[in-house]
Amino acid sequence: MTSPTAEQAPAAASAPLRVGVVGVGQRAYIAHHVAASGEAAVLVAAADTTAEGRDRAAAQFPGVAVVASHHELVGLVDAAIVTTPDATHAAIATDLLRAGVAVYLEKPLATSVADADAILGVAAETGTPLYVGHNFRHAAVVRLMHDVIARGEIGEVKTIWVRHFVGNGGDYYFKDWHADRSQTGTLLLQKASHDIDVVHLLAGAFTERVVGMGDLMVYGDVDDRRERPGETVDDWFSFDNWPPASATGLNPVVDVEDVSMMMMTLGNGVVASYQQCHFTPDYWRNYTVVGTEGRLENVGDTGGGVVKVWNRRHEWQVAGDVEYPIDGVEAGHADADLAAVAEFVAFVARGVLPSLSPVAARAAVAAGSLAAESLRDGSTPRDVPPLPDAVLEHFARLTAPAAPAAVPRPTRSAPAASSAAPDPVAL
Repeated sequence: MTSPTAEQAPAAASAPLRVGVVGVGQRAYIAHHVAASGEAAVLVAAADTTAEGRDRAAAQFPGVAVVASHHELVGLVDAAIVTTPDATHAAIATDLLRAGVAVYLEKPLATSVADADAILGVAAETGTPLYVGHNFRHAAVVRLMHDVIARGEIGEVKTIWVRHFVGNGGDYYFKDWHADRSQTGTLLLQKASHDIDVVHLLAGAFTERVVGMGDLMVYGDVDDRRERPGETVDDWFSFDNWPPASATGLNPVVDVEDVSMMMMTLGNGVVASYQQCHFTPDYWRNYTVVGTEGRLENVGDTGGGVVKVWNRRHEWQVAGDVEYPIDGVEAGHADADLAAVAEFVAFVARGVLPSLSPVAARAAVAAGSLAAESLRDGSTPRDVPPLPDAVLEHFARLTAPAAPAAVPRPTRSAPAASSAAPDPVAL
């Protein structure tokens, strides 16, 4: 198959797009969004290598064909949503792409730079549509921060700091395969790839050099371990699982870090930092973006939260000089999931170019995986290797230009601060 041009790819479907889902675990529910996408598309098949997964498929997706391997989807579907464990992404995605099946691949793209590059290379070689599910790009808080920056409210971005309080980390990441670095690589991929991608989006450039630091500080000392055949996180999740050191039923292998930090130097000179902790009591992420004429910060990352902008000089104050409410769901990311799946389906069914390039997904994998290498090697710096020009050019043709910033909707404006010099005694 030859690589399509922006005008040619992908060809408009003459019949409803046939979609399958590969891997019927915790994230497979996003396949329900195919019907809600507004496109002529229908879920027709589900594949899972386990009997339990096939039973879940039959229960969750009544009437679809249920098969034991992604290979069996070839000929049944035009596109597939892949929600399998991270270490399987490269093999499954390249198989499907070579077979001409368009792929929606859950983030992270892969667990290593080599695997990420192999997937992109096959997509460019075959011309088969590839989309990576960095759904957080569609979250209201991210779109709002991006618009504030694009409107110039804080001037030119110079540094970004991210703190991620993963209060559900014990239940989400240490009771199944996520805790095993041979399956996950690092939680700087499975968990942080969202945030790394958002840093790149807000800064307008990708990471070129990274340094990592971290450790397994709590969950490695928990001795209560067991296998969980056939279970998913819904079977064990509870807010009563607290404090973290009292956790039970952890994965037999626990060797990923529960505290990870990284520093990034981006291609345009922006410097950024990211911190992730999996044993905090609360669960949310905080971005601080500092520009030449102000800074922004989100308090809360779903509906009901707020993005605050300080762009006048004054003493410390809780209120922003301008504040913008965050729309969207009050918890989780169902709205962002729907937007991502709808963008993929529109891309494959009608050739509508998506806003997110797989090149950006590869940049997140490169930064996260190399940061993990760094933190496991005495925090030595790592440089991100470049992609081949042909791959960059292929995906540039298949990515929509950035949308203009939305009109501001502030809810309050703080009074102008005094121009008087501060009292040194009060500092």
